[in-house]
Amino acid sequence: MTKISFIDLINERARKNPKTVVLPESEDERTLRAAAKVMELKTANLILLGNADVIKADALKYGLDLTGVEIVDPEKSEKLEEYVEALTEIRKNKGMTPELAREALLNDRTTFAVMMVKQKDADGLVSGACHSTANTLRPALQIIKTAPGKKLASAVFMFDIPNCEFGDDGIIACADCALTQDPDAEQLAEIGADTAETYEALMGKEARVAFLCHSTMGSAKHPFVEKVQEAVKIAKESYPNVLLDGELQLDAAIVPEVAASKAPNSTVAGKANVLVFPNIEAGNIGYKLIQRFAKAESYSLIQGLAAPVNDLSRGCFWEDIVGVIAITVLQAQSMEEK
Repeated sequence: MTKISFIDLINERARKNPKTVVLPESEDERTLRAAAKVMELKTANLILLGNADVIKADALKYGLDLTGVEIVDPEKSEKLEEYVEALTEIRKNKGMTPELAREALLNDRTTFAVMMVKQKDADGLVSGACHSTANTLRPALQIIKTAPGKKLASAVFMFDIPNCEFGDDGIIACADCALTQDPDAEQLAEIGADTAETYEALMGKEARVAFLCHSTMGSAKHPFVEKVQEAVKIAKESYPNVLLDGELQLDAAIVPEVAASKAPNSTVAGKANVLVFPNIEAGNIGYKLIQRFAKAESYSLIQGLAAPVNDLSRGCFWEDIVGVIAITVLQAQSMEEK
């Protein structure tokens, strides 16, 4: 039986209940190509921010059909004053005034897009193809903020590794590989639980979470090990419905034969599909090793926010944007169900 790819699975599920995703980077050719493909796939309803005449001219130049895409020009939007008032109220304790709010909304399309999500005129947003991560996440954290009960946002990479028996037929999640520099034990526990929730929302399968370390079940002694052990203890107490274990070395987490030797009593060892790295240094190196050496398809997303906001790599391809839009739709679906 032919394996269905991660992104085909995501597209299939997104198509059943499309949500509205706003794309602020209409000046980027990759964004326009992605928008045309998404309309073809019917995985989302899309809003492009920018001047309608410019967007239509660019679409014509690139030979793209943007039929069905809504175009919103912030300068002409009937919602501008509503957003000015709302942003002023949200940020008033930080010195925000109506004048500053209007300036931010008109000079930064990402801020306008974030306000669209905040005011429920869109379900999520995708940006970052031509802007920094900070440009995407700063307004999201300031305006949308973290979800109720969440203390931090973190970054997850979903991998679809070809010809791989680990995870769920090569599909595996890794966190936090991009945001939280050196999480303490409590933060690490939350990252593990959030990534389990993300995995299950995207895959429709139970997450099996391994907290990674250079030690397996006390085989080494060091403050690094103690942090992960404490994180596992907190996670098991705070998130009893999540299947998790640790501390585990990578091979003990994913290889059944190694797990049988190093962690024979673990319910996760040897079959993990979610890998939680102890810090961003290990996570960043780890995800790039998987991406480059295993030639894996990878998709990044942000979790922990009150609404889906996802950041792209500035080196992304338009096909990557199509995938992240579908992931954003699934995140919105999951939040709607809660």
